[in-house]
Amino acid sequence: MNLEWFIAKRLILGRAYKNSISAPIIKIAIAAIALGMVMMLIAIASGVGMKLKIREKVAAFNGHIQISNYDNNLSQVSVEPVSIDQDFYPEFSSVSGISHVQAVIMKGGIIRNEETFEGILAKGVGTDFRWDAFREYLVAGDIPDYTGKLGEEVLISKRKANRLQLQVSDSFRAFFLKDNDASKVPNNRVFKVSGIYDSGFEEFDENIVFVDRRHLQRMNKWEADQIGHFEVFLKDFDALEIKTGEVYQNTSSYLDTRNIQDKYNTIFEWIGLFDFNIAIIIGIMVLVGGINMITALLVLILERTTMIGLLKALGGTNWSIRKVFLYNAAYLIFLGLLWGNILGLGIIYAQSEYRFIRFPNPEQYYIEYVPVHLPLGSWAALNIGVLLLCLAMLLLPSLIISKIAPVKAIRFA
Repeated sequence: MNLEWFIAKRLILGRAYKNSISAPIIKIAIAAIALGMVMMLIAIASGVGMKLKIREKVAAFNGHIQISNYDNNLSQVSVEPVSIDQDFYPEFSSVSGISHVQAVIMKGGIIRNEETFEGILAKGVGTDFRWDAFREYLVAGDIPDYTGKLGEEVLISKRKANRLQLQVSDSFRAFFLKDNDASKVPNNRVFKVSGIYDSGFEEFDENIVFVDRRHLQRMNKWEADQIGHFEVFLKDFDALEIKTGEVYQNTSSYLDTRNIQDKYNTIFEWIGLFDFNIAIIIGIMVLVGGINMITALLVLILERTTMIGLLKALGGTNWSIRKVFLYNAAYLIFLGLLWGNILGLGIIYAQSEYRFIRFPNPEQYYIEYVPVHLPLGSWAALNIGVLLLCLAMLLLPSLIISKIAPVKAIRFA
């Protein structure tokens, strides 16, 4: 490469964007890439964060897969008992990717005080119950301890506690049907509020009260080894369909298997739309950034028409000259990506730490604040994809260089 060619490259790459005419356009192009990057990062982080958070909440109340008796007929309450003595309990060793199995009982009831009454769905849990998620949702009191003698303590939702005017350490009376027969005198129990939770998931907070499952076993006249159903937790949610089939194949023929995606298909169809929304936002932002870069590239080419003619006169080919401008465009795109990542990742980090962006109507989104989660692979793919797509969009407008005649370009210099 001769000295003239090297000098021409340095002029284009080093000084073109400082020109008084092209400088504002170049800055706008960089800002468009940066702003688009911020929007795309926030869209991915918030969309993925929402999906993960909603999945976690649904799984916290139901597990990922439920194993129950066929006779329950998809009922919310436990109708027919299942023996707790199963090969897959407490460790489901025959299927990989399972982190935990717990046994529970569901029973409908009513809480009544002097002023009002509320229907509940009592969830009987034992020492095997996974309380991890509920520690995050706890707003008052403590998680009940069912490791000792029969416990009277319960965990109740904030929504239910407010309507019944209950606080931590308050006692209340609950009534449950005998054998699901309304004609019989109901069972009644006195419980004490150990803790109050608020998951933000109205469908669950409206109904579920956690109690010692031994109470429900006694009311149902079940043995100590009889429960309503098993809840299975997976290590990887993406393997839900595959693991549901494997769990079904590795359980007895009288047991049914159902996952939360089938049970709450409306919710999962809704969060499935997040991916489509994210794709639309990314497409629009890449298009806007690409158009701005095309404008900037055309301005640079038109400003350097004389130099292009000189380079052609010195023996430069159309493709070699196009590459010089494409390198310059790549540098400008990189600047936009750099600033966009700094701003976007900063906003995402601040949101994850301080949760300053909140939903005006949390009950519609099942969560009070906007959760964020940005997988490393998605971040890397986004940056590489934006760079390559924007460069691909610049290939066509760079063809204008081949239309520039050296003689005419130098003549009017």
